[in-house]
Amino acid sequence: MGLFPRFDPDGPDAPRKTGRPRLWELAGRYVWNDLRAGFLALIGCLPFAAGLIFSCGAHSLAAAPVLGLIGGAVAGPELCCLADTILRGLRDEQGPWWRAYRKAWTRSARAALLPGALGGGLLSTQVFVLVHAQVLQVDAVAGTALVLGMLLLLGLSLYLWPQMALMDLSLGQLIKNSVLLFIGQLPRSAAAVALLTAYIVVSLRFFAVALSLLPVTNLWLPALPALLLIYPGLDEAFGIGAESRADREPPEDG
Repeated sequence: MGLFPRFDPDGPDAPRKTGRPRLWELAGRYVWNDLRAGFLALIGCLPFAAGLIFSCGAHSLAAAPVLGLIGGAVAGPELCCLADTILRGLRDEQGPWWRAYRKAWTRSARAALLPGALGGGLLSTQVFVLVHAQVLQVDAVAGTALVLGMLLLLGLSLYLWPQMALMDLSLGQLIKNSVLLFIGQLPRSAAAVALLTAYIVVSLRFFAVALSLLPVTNLWLPALPALLLIYPGLDEAFGIGAESRADREPPEDG
């Protein structure tokens, strides 16, 4: 990949890179897989975005959570599969991307509907209230709490979707684990949320440019470094690196 510097390992037993060299390595090696999964996730988020724009444009507080629930349910499976694709890159798993994507979809699509709907409904309502803060007479304290709540929701989602891609757990257990992981590695969690927030703010500030680049940047560009930041906590808690090596499919020649 000419777009990225080369960070080839010195040999098969060379230690895995960390930090920015690891990020460049992942971006160069798995960019096509991440881009495709991110593009499908972007398509999945379009109903949520359309519902949010409609509810805000129509100034309908009642429509915001309802349309957010529907849009979030549609987006949930794609967000889960995007997390699965990025995690496979972080674990250096090889194999056909589309086969792995379909397998992840089949395994987790139904389970992703409820958390996607709940998260979508909550986020849509939060954004609606923030946009109409002056009309709804939201004071500074309530506005600050609203923004913090949105950031917390964003941070917890970073842990929820990877867990759902990896394990079959109840929603209550997923949320509990997400909270514990978020708090347990708070500096990394805060850095990941700050990165995503900066990406959103810059995209809104330069909306025309960001919109034109969206088919390429879509959702993988901010998700990859954010998941790279929190991956050590996930790996330590669930041993996903060792598990992936054990579950890796044998070569076709046996």
